[in-house]
Amino acid sequence: MKIAKVELYHVQIPLEKTFYPTWIPGYPQTHNSFTLVRLETKCGIEGWSAGAAMGREREGLGDLIGGYLIGLDPEDIPTANQRLKEASYLGWRNYWIEPAFWDIVGKSKGKPVYELLGGSARPVETYISTGEMRDPAQRAEQLLEMAERGFKTAKLRVKNIELKDDIRHVETVASRVSGKLIMGVDANQGWLVTIMARMPAWTHERAYEFAVACARNNFRWLEEPLDSRDYDGLAALRAKKTGVRLAGAELNYGWDETKVMIEKGCLDAYQPDSTFCGISQAKRTLDACREKGLDFSPHTWTNGIGLIINMHLWLADAERNLPLEYPLEEPSWIPRWRDGIQESPILPDSEGRLAPPTEPGLGLRIDPAKLRRYGRRFFKMTELGLKFKVVREKGVSEAVKLAKQKKQLELES
Repeated sequence: MKIAKVELYHVQIPLEKTFYPTWIPGYPQTHNSFTLVRLETKCGIEGWSAGAAMGREREGLGDLIGGYLIGLDPEDIPTANQRLKEASYLGWRNYWIEPAFWDIVGKSKGKPVYELLGGSARPVETYISTGEMRDPAQRAEQLLEMAERGFKTAKLRVKNIELKDDIRHVETVASRVSGKLIMGVDANQGWLVTIMARMPAWTHERAYEFAVACARNNFRWLEEPLDSRDYDGLAALRAKKTGVRLAGAELNYGWDETKVMIEKGCLDAYQPDSTFCGISQAKRTLDACREKGLDFSPHTWTNGIGLIINMHLWLADAERNLPLEYPLEEPSWIPRWRDGIQESPILPDSEGRLAPPTEPGLGLRIDPAKLRRYGRRFFKMTELGLKFKVVREKGVSEAVKLAKQKKQLELES
């Protein structure tokens, strides 16, 4: 089984209402944008994955990765990860492609990916994850409505210039939803973006004061109160035992960084995202959390494909799980547009739970008509196409040498 075709698509799904993500203060998001990859083997098995994007910034990615992926055995995921790592040295993080390999392997074995990871099917407990900063009284009313829909846990966002306003936000919400919802809050300080608005980076002192306020108001966890690579600062904050659990690591560079964070004692709960670091590295973090008695719940706020991919990581473990993040911000970021190219949106039941995927692979159902409507294929490469490309760029004699060299490597592996 070898990868015989690689396709890349720009996908842009218009939102009916503009979304204002807290993590990019001041930015009006009008589309759900991502890069879609489709891999196909010689025997016709296809694998899908998606990477969040601002627009068409990955326009030249195919020329970079095509030669790395064509001819790979999709079951040799360690080599696939090494190739993606090598292709990232020029700047792009390419691990979002790796879940497509798992999709193929699951389909070839007739098993959902979570079973390949040692998990089993069961209802997926979720928490409602908001994405915008709103008036705290208004937010409290919206969260109470979510509680009536069956959600038991929810997460706020804070992003005020002054600490006192962030504290007022959690106090106001807590005063109205206490006893109705378990609450968490995301400070989005892990990867501060100031391109549209000048927002202060939190100091250790501010993070500590806010953490104490969260504990005082019975918030269960606090995400990303400091830069995600301020390992010593996070460890020192956690060591102060403020009474609120610290969570994060959504955008850290996979196991290389989360390993350091775990060794230093940075967090109580780890939230890797398999569309940022790949399934394999997220699974290593999960295994380490099991060993160390730490909590685990994948980050999912990318798109509906990312939600399903990370659901498999959640289902891979029955011991250390927090609820799974369910991104929802009405009326802008809603299932219809979040899951826009899938056959049907991912909807919770009356108790805020999701049905697990049961089909082999990732269980993604891409609607061809929706993909044609919202997507544009910008790259396609086949084995024959790769050969022509090498001959065109390197000449016949060099192309022959390269082919022999690659064949020799395959024989030695």
